[in-house]
Amino acid sequence: MAEGSDIAARMVRLEADNTRLRRLLDEAGAPDGLRHGLRDTMAMLRAVLRLSAETADSVENYATHLEGRLDAIARVRVTADTFGEVNLHTVISDELMIHLIREGEQAELDGPAVRLRPKAAQLVALAVHELCSNAVEHGAFGLAEGRVEVRWSVDGATPAGELTLVWKETGGAGIGPPARQGFGMQVLTEMLSYELGAKVDLAFEADGLRCTVRFPLTPRVGHVVDETDFEENGEPG
Repeated sequence: MAEGSDIAARMVRLEADNTRLRRLLDEAGAPDGLRHGLRDTMAMLRAVLRLSAETADSVENYATHLEGRLDAIARVRVTADTFGEVNLHTVISDELMIHLIREGEQAELDGPAVRLRPKAAQLVALAVHELCSNAVEHGAFGLAEGRVEVRWSVDGATPAGELTLVWKETGGAGIGPPARQGFGMQVLTEMLSYELGAKVDLAFEADGLRCTVRFPLTPRVGHVVDETDFEENGEPG
């Protein structure tokens, strides 16, 4: 890509900022949890910048999508800094709202109350962001009758429990597998697998995409909570 030198320069500046941030946190005696969380976030930002550059086919494509990806990570970071964990329902509904998809209209969400740890929440938010963007550009959300159902469940049969999340689009015109592996596919098929041990199944059905994600709900990833632990806004009470 012609803009490779500019992207490389951004990566150098980001790494320098990350180094300065670590030094400042160490000098200020910041708690280990805060330092660890910020390091995770900076590492994810670097990965998003790199992968966005590698998979973009033009400067316009890179610029158009990068801001939304970084915003998805930032929104989760703010919530995690406030509450320590993030409600899965909130992660999904927030990303839908950013794309002007309202729950109860074009979207239906259903599943138990699950709180995700910050890093897992950022990864899930990034994946949902990519699914939303794809549905707007190529899938069900590009049509007036397009809808999505997002349902999740937790199987407690294993020691940690396994979370299964299904994203099912309907009312679409039917799309096939992409000709090239873009950023969204990298997130779904590689990042989720590497970071969360997830298994992802993509089915390109006649009326829209079905994406099924399964990963162990270990303590470092998240846990199910009692519904009464949440206030109406979906965050811990």
